[in-house]
Amino acid sequence: MKNRKAEIISNRQIAENTYEMILSHDGTELKPGQFINIKLEGFFLRRPISICDWDEKTITIIYKTVGRGTEAMKRYVSGGSIDILLPLGNGYDVSDERIGQKPIVVGGGAGVPPMFGLCRELVARGSKPLVVLGFRSSKEMFYIEKFRELGLEVAVATEDGSYGVKGFVTDVLSDSECTSFFTCGPEGMLKAMDSTMGRGISGWFSFEERMGCGFGACMGCSCETRYGSKRICKEGPVLEREEIIW
Repeated sequence: MKNRKAEIISNRQIAENTYEMILSHDGTELKPGQFINIKLEGFFLRRPISICDWDEKTITIIYKTVGRGTEAMKRYVSGGSIDILLPLGNGYDVSDERIGQKPIVVGGGAGVPPMFGLCRELVARGSKPLVVLGFRSSKEMFYIEKFRELGLEVAVATEDGSYGVKGFVTDVLSDSECTSFFTCGPEGMLKAMDSTMGRGISGWFSFEERMGCGFGACMGCSCETRYGSKRICKEGPVLEREEIIW
């Protein structure tokens, strides 16, 4: 884990209440599903934000303005700097043999960003996942074309029916065949995913949780699993299907 100042390369709105921030990167090795913890001026607790994409020189994060902290973030401008901790969390292991050739990648709302970096890594390893994205409405949609630019089929569900299938991501998945699945989003969506997918299919779930420190010291984000207590910020945020207690 490193604590450093990252230059803000850009910070722009990409959908309703949704912003993309690109930061400088020092080349530290990252895994899909990991996150950074941002220190904001005037706020005591850091803000954990999933890593959407990265290369040797940049890190891309996407955040929604849901409170005072993220409202402050949208006012940060290019050329400034921001204090970050990284890399945090366990991330997805894209080398796992159980993934197979036909994984499904499912993201809902704020759970969409980390799935982009995951898809890029899966494609690089020869997999071609089906991508299913869920949003409240078309006004909140983002990155659909960027997923398609990876050569992937993308299905979209919106709660109000303004784009794609009206309903939830599980309404798209009911008849889908796959070798494994990855998902990130609100806990209700994750639980519905577990109920929808066949019991013999391997799955990886990335959980959203309030965090105090972000690196396992405060124990504030602990949860019980079938293998004992785990910290979402340290042993998570990615948990395997077989270990989750709903």
